[in-house]
Amino acid sequence: MASPVWKFYKVSEKDIKFAVCCVCSKGISRGGDKTRNFNTTNLIRHLKVCHAKEYNEYTMLASEKAEGDRLQATCKPKSSLAQLSIEQTLQRGEPYGKDSKKQKEINSKIMEFICLDHQPLSVVDDVGFKRLVNHLDPRYVHQGRKYFTDVCLPEIYNTVYDHIKTLMSNVTSVSFTSDIWSSSVSPMSMLSLTAQFINEDFELKKVVLHSREFAGSHTAEAIAGAFRDMYQAWGIPMEKVHVILRDNARNMEKAMKDAHLPSLPCMSHTLQLVVQEGVLSQRSIGDIIAIGRRIVGHFKHSQLAYSRLQTIQKQLGQDPKRLQQDVPTRWNSTLYMLRSLLEEKRALCTYGADYDLPAMLTASQWKLVENMISLLAPFEELTNQISSSSASAADVIPATRALRRLLRKTADTDQGVKTSKATLLDALERRFSDIESEPLYTIATVLDPRYKDRYFSDELKQKIRGLLSHVLSLTDAAGPQEEHSGEAKGSEPPEKVPRDGSLHAMYAELLDDSEQHDGVDSGNPSSAQMNLYLTEAVIPQNRTPLTFWQDNRSRFPSLAQAARAYLCAPCTSVDSERLFSAAGNIIDEKRNKLTAKNAEMLIFLKVNLPVMLLAKESKGNNKTLSV
Repeated sequence: MASPVWKFYKVSEKDIKFAVCCVCSKGISRGGDKTRNFNTTNLIRHLKVCHAKEYNEYTMLASEKAEGDRLQATCKPKSSLAQLSIEQTLQRGEPYGKDSKKQKEINSKIMEFICLDHQPLSVVDDVGFKRLVNHLDPRYVHQGRKYFTDVCLPEIYNTVYDHIKTLMSNVTSVSFTSDIWSSSVSPMSMLSLTAQFINEDFELKKVVLHSREFAGSHTAEAIAGAFRDMYQAWGIPMEKVHVILRDNARNMEKAMKDAHLPSLPCMSHTLQLVVQEGVLSQRSIGDIIAIGRRIVGHFKHSQLAYSRLQTIQKQLGQDPKRLQQDVPTRWNSTLYMLRSLLEEKRALCTYGADYDLPAMLTASQWKLVENMISLLAPFEELTNQISSSSASAADVIPATRALRRLLRKTADTDQGVKTSKATLLDALERRFSDIESEPLYTIATVLDPRYKDRYFSDELKQKIRGLLSHVLSLTDAAGPQEEHSGEAKGSEPPEKVPRDGSLHAMYAELLDDSEQHDGVDSGNPSSAQMNLYLTEAVIPQNRTPLTFWQDNRSRFPSLAQAARAYLCAPCTSVDSERLFSAAGNIIDEKRNKLTAKNAEMLIFLKVNLPVMLLAKESKGNNKTLSV
């Protein structure tokens, strides 16, 4: 900002080295021959000596300007680019201390990165990783694999373990899934134990408790002992165990009986056996599957053959697609293989006209493939339904009744598969013959507001009411319940009309055939709740049962508490299978020497760490990571 003295001067037009006085028009030197030497000293002196009035005015203006500059400097925030002291500069360049907060935070985030993204512990020793971290924070002191294995991994495991234990502390009933897995890259077998429960807000929670090493022979006695040890390690009393979902292996079934643990077979495994016995074991269909595998294998093992098939697909105006290989232990993968072959029928026939194929389906076999896909479509629909995260034991009885009804109907696509259809129905009825005598299934079905008692015969309805009354009496004895009002909460939007011939359409037919209860009044509050609940209409099939109970727990307090126990039971052991999919990504070729203890901690954290992080996120403690 210019000096106030320039109010009384102007730069000489003839020579910028002089300023002309506005009072006497005299030229005054500006203090030098070069611009960098110019100053106002001579100008101020001239006013002071020759023009006293103007000088006094100048001093007043200069004083006001100085005060304004001072106030501005006081109010202006300090710049973040302010020069640091020598001591601060030295400290800023020093590495973090071993126990510094920042060093520990970065170690924790690196450990989270390893657990969440299936990274090997050796990644911390990789050159690229070190360069990245050094670029992000040069002060961080790199730690080796041993430090993360021996220090960071147990620390974060203990933190998550405490969180999961707290999460389960107020739960009265827990359901579990279990399975045994063997690694293909190391001599290690593991026994899983996953838990799921419904909290007080009627939210379904899923956690992993164990994926422990299971060495030695997999006898029923060894399995039963392992379960007792796992429950003891978590302090879970046997009365909290609602049910364990297991596979159909005899050793696992016997182990549950020996350990006096309630268990149910995995519905997905049972469906696998039904389809295997009813369809895939048929000779005509077995021949088709064998030919399909040879065709798929031909293109899978020859890049040249696959390139030729791609060219043909493009010439026919089709999107290039790979044929799907099936897995014998997953019947639906065989269905997907046959479906992919049928979709590429034109391309395969064109390919076979110009090039050699190891085998080819005949016209009658192609027709049989088409009809078999239609026959198995409801089983695929059911498999997808029961494999969802919200599926429960309540789905088993309605689903099997809907399947039976569908298989008894005749269809245009039955040509060539009538025998398979009859065999399939027989296998279904035999494998699921005793489900309606299992209280864990029947009570769960009644407590699901989508089903209630509409899928049972009149004779069974009376027996189930007696079972449910007994369950409610135990619930009432556990503690006082909330008072309920007679008003229902919320209204359900209309459900989509199901496609004819689908499994969903069978649910609608079964509901139409069912008669509702008369709702006999009773002086017992629990019986009154049950009568009112059963006389009301079921909610649409695509609605969530837990949302219903969350909205109506004050109307049906005893029923709502029973629903928390019975609807937490899954109908498959899919959670354990998914757990071991994660185990296969952790114990791989790069980590085939990983110890069983460290492997269990990594698997535990892969599944449970997101549970803790999301809980922190919901409380606003962690806004930087969404899992």
